[in-house]
Amino acid sequence: MTDYVDAGEAVAHRTLSNVKGEAPATRNVDYERIQGARSEPENWLTYYGTYDGQRYSTLNQITKDNVRRLTPAWVFQAGSTGMHSGASTYSFEATPLVVDGVMYVSGPDGKVWAIDPKTGDELWRYKHASPFDTSLCCGNVNRGVAVGHGKVYMYTLNAHLIALDATTGEKVWDTTNGDVRAGESGSAAPLIVKDMVVVGSAGGEFGVRGHLDAFDAQTGERRWRCYTVPKPGEPGSETWPDDGEAWQRGGANCWITPTYDPDLELLYQGTGNPAPDFDGGVRPGDNLYTDSTVAIDVNTGEIRWHYQFTPHDLWDYDSTMENVLFDAPDGRKLLAHADKNGYFFVLDRSNGELVRVFPFVDRITWGEISADGKVTPKIYPDEEGVPVHFWPGPAGGKEWTHMSYNPETGLIYIPVQEVGATATRRRREFKESIPYWGAGVAVDLDDHYGFVSAVDPLTGEEKWRWNHEYPMCASNVTTAGGLVFQGTPSGEFVALDASTGEKLWQFQCGSGHHSSPITFEVDGRQYVAVPTGWGGWVEGFLPGLLGASAGDALFCFALPED
Repeated sequence: MTDYVDAGEAVAHRTLSNVKGEAPATRNVDYERIQGARSEPENWLTYYGTYDGQRYSTLNQITKDNVRRLTPAWVFQAGSTGMHSGASTYSFEATPLVVDGVMYVSGPDGKVWAIDPKTGDELWRYKHASPFDTSLCCGNVNRGVAVGHGKVYMYTLNAHLIALDATTGEKVWDTTNGDVRAGESGSAAPLIVKDMVVVGSAGGEFGVRGHLDAFDAQTGERRWRCYTVPKPGEPGSETWPDDGEAWQRGGANCWITPTYDPDLELLYQGTGNPAPDFDGGVRPGDNLYTDSTVAIDVNTGEIRWHYQFTPHDLWDYDSTMENVLFDAPDGRKLLAHADKNGYFFVLDRSNGELVRVFPFVDRITWGEISADGKVTPKIYPDEEGVPVHFWPGPAGGKEWTHMSYNPETGLIYIPVQEVGATATRRRREFKESIPYWGAGVAVDLDDHYGFVSAVDPLTGEEKWRWNHEYPMCASNVTTAGGLVFQGTPSGEFVALDASTGEKLWQFQCGSGHHSSPITFEVDGRQYVAVPTGWGGWVEGFLPGLLGASAGDALFCFALPED
C-alpha cells in the first residue's frame, strides 16, 4: 500500500488551547464488559450503545411527564473552521461514547476529544494530519471512536486505524489499512470484539474493492480481512463478469459499523453500492455482495451467509445501514434492516432466511419487491443521455443514520426520507482516484418531506408517524422513560412520546442534525447529548438546504438540578 508522507505538526495541536491534557483513569473496557453494556446504562460504551444496535437506554429519569423541563447543561464547540475543501463538506456526524465519567468523541478533520460530561470541559485533544487532497465521496466526516483496553480507536480520512492512550490522548500505534491514492478512505466508528478492533472501508464511489478488517487491539497487527466482492473462483464470483476486471472495482464498501451477536459469534455488516453507480452495463450479474447484509464469522473473517436487498443495483442503493438485532416472542433470533430502496426487511439472523419484507416509505417507483423477496426493477437509467426520475432517490428512504428499537413498546423508530431524483446515464471510464459514477444526478429541490415512522417489526404495521417538512437525516435514540429523541435538518432537537409520536419538547440547536444522539448518567443525573452540524453530502439528500446554517457544536441536555 502507498500513502502520503506525514509531515507532522509544527506545533502540537493539543497545546493550542486551555486543555488540561489528561483525563481521569477509568475502569478498563473489555469484551466481557461490552457484552454487558445494557447493565450499566450510565455509560454508552460502544457505537450503538450495545452490540445489538438497538440504541435503547434503560435510563428513566427523563420521562414523558418531565421532559418539558429539559434544558442545555453545556455546549462544546468543535472549532471546525478554517481550511476546508468546500463549505458543505464537513459535518459533525459522530456518536459520543461515555465511560465512567469521561466522554470521548470524534469530529471532522481528524479530531478526537476527551470531555468532562458534567461540564463540557475539554480534557485532552488529538488531531490526525490527513492530506487535504484525500479523495472523499461524501464529506470530511467521522462517525465515532471505540474505547477499550485503555485506548481510544479512530479510523481516519486517509484510512489509518490509530490507537490513542485513553488517559492522555497520546498516539500508541498507527496502522495503514487502505490505499488513499486509489480513493480508499475511512469514516466508520471501529468496533471492539474480543481482543480485536473491527473496521470497514469507505470509497466505493472511486471503484475500490470493499473490505472489513480485524486488528489486534494491543498491537494493531491485522488478524483477518474479509473482502466483500469475491475474486474469480470464490463463492459469489459467478455474479460478476468472468472475463474482466469489474470485480476489482466493485465497491461493496463497509462504511458503517457492524452489529454483533456474541452467541452466534457473527458480525452483521451492511455493504455499499456496486461501482460504477447507475451504469450496470460494465458489470452484468447480481454483483454479490454489494447492497447486502453479510454475516461474518468474527474468528475467521469468513462470510457465513448473505442476503442481497437490491441485486444489480442501478440506483445507488447502498445497504450499509445498520442491522438491528432483536428476538421474537417465540425466541427466534431476528435482524431488522431498513434499506435505501424503501423496503424494510426482517431476517432470521442465524441463517439469513427472509421472514418479512414491507415498504416503509410512501413513494417507491424504481421497482417492486414481493412478499417472498422477489425483486422486479421497473425504472432505471438504461439509455445513455436519457433522464430517468425515480423514488426513493440515491439518498434512499433511509440514509446511514440509525433507527432505534424499544423493547417496551416493541416498536422500531425509523428516520424516513421522502425525496426522489433524476439520473441521466453517462458512461465513464475507470481512472484511479477519480469518481467512478455512471450518471449525472439531480436530487429533487422542492418535492420532499420526512417523518419518524414507528413500526412493529413483527407485523409490519405502522403504529404512528411524526411528520416534518424535511427528510429525517439524523439517527434517533429511545429510552425507558418512554421517549424518542430525534434531530431535524432545520435544527430542532425533539422528544417524542414513544407510544404515540406526540411531540413533547424541542430545542433549536442553530444547525441541522446529521449525527447520532446518546443518553448517559453521571452522579445520578441523566443527560442527553447530540452533535449538530449541517454538511457532508447535503446535495445528495437535501440540496435545497445546501446553504443552511453550518455548525459543529455538541449539545448536552439535562433536567434542572433543583
